[in-house]
Amino acid sequence: MTENETGHLRKSHQSKGNSLGKPKRQSKRRTPGEPRPPPKPLTERRLHDLALHYAAKYATTAAKLESYLIRKIRERGMADRDDDGMQDIPAVVGGIVARLVELKYVDDEAYAKARTGSLLRRGYGKRRVTEDLRYAGVDEHIREETAPGTPAAREAAINLARKRRFGPYGVDAIVDDTDGGETGGGEARDGEQQPRLDPAKRQKQIAAMLRAGHGFDTARLVIDAKNVDTLEAWLREAIDEALDDEEGQSL
Repeated sequence: MTENETGHLRKSHQSKGNSLGKPKRQSKRRTPGEPRPPPKPLTERRLHDLALHYAAKYATTAAKLESYLIRKIRERGMADRDDDGMQDIPAVVGGIVARLVELKYVDDEAYAKARTGSLLRRGYGKRRVTEDLRYAGVDEHIREETAPGTPAAREAAINLARKRRFGPYGVDAIVDDTDGGETGGGEARDGEQQPRLDPAKRQKQIAAMLRAGHGFDTARLVIDAKNVDTLEAWLREAIDEALDDEEGQSL
């Protein structure tokens, strides 16, 4: 037997010995019906990481972030435990939230402005905007500062009417006074008067605007507007008044 053959045979025996002597790794897969292992306790560091991840992924407020962290602690069963430096859970959570607010990772005012703009563009009124911000935990003084003015509120009402084809933006069923029948209609503009809405449909449209957070007077004005030009003039009137007020304050 040559030297090369001897070396090859030695290596073959060694590899077989290693494969026979090395224990197989145990599978970590759970068998069907086996309960999940309990979740690992939340440390303060882990809680801080969860807060950072949540603030980076979602637009949030300090109150919403605090509720999220408390919920995570309760899910891990730590709400009444005093281990791992979590003697005072509210203080720990409050400190984490305060730190993220200090770093501007969480900004209630920025959230309120962005959320208000989003809701107005979707056609929601001032009351709905205020309720949404209150639910998110935004302080009252921030809600008052970011509340939509008259021009923005009117524009939101028009946005909703345009989107939902309310009033002069599209009449699905109108009453024909000549023969009592119903005819279809389209957008009334350029001096054309909107045909008279079926009373039942008019009530439904007004109710929809009320649910969206608009006042009754606003809803009735929009639904009963003669044409689109009337609504645009109504909006321009509010814008002009707001500009006049700004000029008066600057003098």
